Amino acid sequence: MAGSLMRFDPLSEMARFDPFRNIDEIFKEFSVMPTLRGMESQPRIRMDVTENDKEFVVEAEIPGVKKDDIKIAIDGNKVSINAELKEEREESSGNVVRSERYYGQQYRSFTLPQDVDDSKAKAKYQDGILCLTLPKKPGTGGKQLTIQ
Repeated sequence: MAGSLMRFDPLSEMARFDPFRNIDEIFKEFSVMPTLRGMESQPRIRMDVTENDKEFVVEAEIPGVKKDDIKIAIDGNKVSINAELKEEREESSGNVVRSERYYGQQYRSFTLPQDVDDSKAKAKYQDGILCLTLPKKPGTGGKQLTIQ
């Protein structure tokens, strides 16, 4: 039986030591881990914002919320959406009954490139989608200076 000898270098492992090599995996694990109490973390309010000459249109996904639990604030060109979540689930099989409740808030705030005419703004909520029609305030589009 022929054997081969390998030279042992105790410092070779230290030369390859990278304390941050697995940091990405750690963050990935935390992002998909359930939160405390076995509840999955709730997603943020997802939205699309489009613009035309006269208005901004915002479509925000806020499923499972009553329209009375959604608050919208407009201050110049800043828009804030606050939704209060109330979720209750109850499962039963045989002698085991499980009931889970989740109460919390989702909040989203964003800034538009132009002030909103809040007196003409409209909001509609249907099938988990909040649709905001935010007319642009006339005369606030900014001014371009000519260099002399």
